[in-house]
Amino acid sequence: MSNKNAIYVTKPYLPPLDEYISYLGKIWDSCILTNNGALHQQFEQELCSRFDWCNVSLISNGHLALEIALKSLNLKKGGEIITTPFTFVSTVAAIVNQGFVPVFCDIGSNYTIDSSRIESLITEKTVAILPVHVYGFPCDVNGISQIAKKHDLKVLYDAAHALGVEFKGKDIANYGDITMFSFHATKLFHTIEGGALVYSDNNMRQDIELFKNFGISGPESIELIGMNAKMNEFQATMGLSLLGYMDEIINRRKVITERYLQNLDGINSLEFVPIENDLKYNYAYMPVLIKSKRDAVFEHLGANNIFARKYFYPILSHVDCFKNYLRGNSLERAEMVAEQIITLPIYPTLTIPQVDFICSVLQDALQ
Repeated sequence: MSNKNAIYVTKPYLPPLDEYISYLGKIWDSCILTNNGALHQQFEQELCSRFDWCNVSLISNGHLALEIALKSLNLKKGGEIITTPFTFVSTVAAIVNQGFVPVFCDIGSNYTIDSSRIESLITEKTVAILPVHVYGFPCDVNGISQIAKKHDLKVLYDAAHALGVEFKGKDIANYGDITMFSFHATKLFHTIEGGALVYSDNNMRQDIELFKNFGISGPESIELIGMNAKMNEFQATMGLSLLGYMDEIINRRKVITERYLQNLDGINSLEFVPIENDLKYNYAYMPVLIKSKRDAVFEHLGANNIFARKYFYPILSHVDCFKNYLRGNSLERAEMVAEQIITLPIYPTLTIPQVDFICSVLQDALQ
């Protein structure tokens, strides 16, 4: 049961109810609930238009989108995929579920994969790189591209946190062979559950669409072994209802972030990732590195009804089900960050007085 006085790390943004209901009438008129209905098609087209993506495939959730992306890249089964241990479990689970071997690479200053360490991990078994735009901060996309071209590797980006992010004037979806976005309810933009794949190769579309619908290509034809990963009309309706509010959502999150930074400026025991000048950021999360007493600070916040999150802790290379993939290479930075990171509450309806209260409690805890 939720506490009405609690401040949680996030809260889903919902469109005006009458706008959502206006779309529901179309579902009742058509009686089509799934299988590429009219609202699904409209949502997909509006995403293409808004973000200038030439190929968008909607998926029922971000995790299945990752698995389908791995299937669609036609990689050699059993091959190694270099990724980060500082991510949500979905990233590495998708690699293992699809029959590949994760190889963990340490992270850099903005918590994304350290591109300077990738090349040393490449072997004759390496088939791809799967970096993560953590908290919406972009990976070293140009460096990773150079490495991938040199070694003839595919690049699949986990951009679950990065919808709306632009780097050097280009949408983050323009980098790599294929990019996954999550539209989970906890994200700044959501379809309740949901996700999307964005890719430049037109030839990938047919396989992706087959994979997400059991491999069925016609009433009496099954071309490949697929899965059930179709986005339904109710999910698409939520996406359509929220698209027009994206700029407002991001701008509000920016205001909240700036208030946090203003209140917490100059506290030596805290560290924030600076937002680069060539980055159009989406303010998806409010991560802060607490250099000492992280757990005590976390508990003090909770005792005051402020529910931050140790995100990500522990790193996945240290989770029992993935420990067998450790190779002995240093993950020192990822280990340190996992022991010191928390993400503070941030969502559009969080008020400035609430932010001030959170900062006050945080400062008390540090003292």
